[in-house]
Amino acid sequence: MNILDKYIIKNYLGTFFVMFGLFIPIGIMVDFAEKIDKFRENEVPAEQIIYYYIDFIWYFGSQLYPIFLFLAVIWFTSRLANNTEITAILSSGISFQRLMRPYFISAGIIVSLALISVMFIVPKSNASFNEFISEYVKQEDKRVTSRLFKQINENEFIYVSSYDPKRKRGLNFTLESFNGNKLSHKIMATTIRWDDSIFRLSNYVKRDIIDDAEVIQKVTRKDTLLTFDIDDLAPLNYVAETLNFFELNKLIRYEKKAGSPLINSHLLVRHKRYTIPFSCFILTIIALSVSSIKRRGGTGTNLAIGVSLGFLFIFLDKIFGVLVIKSNFSPALASWGILFIFLSIALLLLKRAIR
Repeated sequence: MNILDKYIIKNYLGTFFVMFGLFIPIGIMVDFAEKIDKFRENEVPAEQIIYYYIDFIWYFGSQLYPIFLFLAVIWFTSRLANNTEITAILSSGISFQRLMRPYFISAGIIVSLALISVMFIVPKSNASFNEFISEYVKQEDKRVTSRLFKQINENEFIYVSSYDPKRKRGLNFTLESFNGNKLSHKIMATTIRWDDSIFRLSNYVKRDIIDDAEVIQKVTRKDTLLTFDIDDLAPLNYVAETLNFFELNKLIRYEKKAGSPLINSHLLVRHKRYTIPFSCFILTIIALSVSSIKRRGGTGTNLAIGVSLGFLFIFLDKIFGVLVIKSNFSPALASWGILFIFLSIALLLLKRAIR
């Protein structure tokens, strides 16, 4: 690693952390101004607000650090280009491809830190962040609570027409147990409710199918144990965001077997834990290609182009995310497709910059 590499890496990382340090306080101030009425209305303790904004830094930063990186590269590379330093470097016999090496080393450092944080550190902060929002701001559980169907193991399926998470109570409960492809027994109840350590079912009906005969049992109330947790009926929509790498993979395996309606959003979260960090390499290529050319408008023109591309990246990411959650659009295509779109843009801009 020569002096040039060290110089560019120092500028790259230094400008990135300065950008991060500038935008995070702005994000905190905007968020605080938006939520201050809720804080007063709900008499949120100052200590809780401080912890919330510590979690907010991780949450906000984990979503937008590729854009901070993108703007940082455009900013300091434009400055080098305007001072004719890029021209001097290339005129000395160093190829554009060789110039890219310290940029990729710097991006690799940031990607390594990002992968560790999004896999193991950010999920814990996301849990506290979302719990605070649910308790003090929106005061609602982010769950699907109607027409819930779930496979709880290889042989048993459950259904409720609606579920109240606060009361832990479901309506029109059904449990079907199969032996192979044959129904062995079926339990129905008007309501199911978790009470301390047992399930309480009202208007309980159980049909046992033995050979070709049926045995029906009916009681007004039945207290029993069942092989699932009451909250499995309606898991939090954001639960995947709160799990580390190993916990998330375990959840996805379970939810696939259970036929969960949230499986696509869980898969999208897992894909984004890889695609968002690796987007740093593609955005670095784009930023270097755009800003290495000296323009009449200087740094301002390069920043305008960069901000436009950055907003396009965020816009497409949000659009594809909504498509996954609201339809059967592939989570893998939604996540990796954006990278391929921007990789194509990056290669075109790189080819132009090399010429």
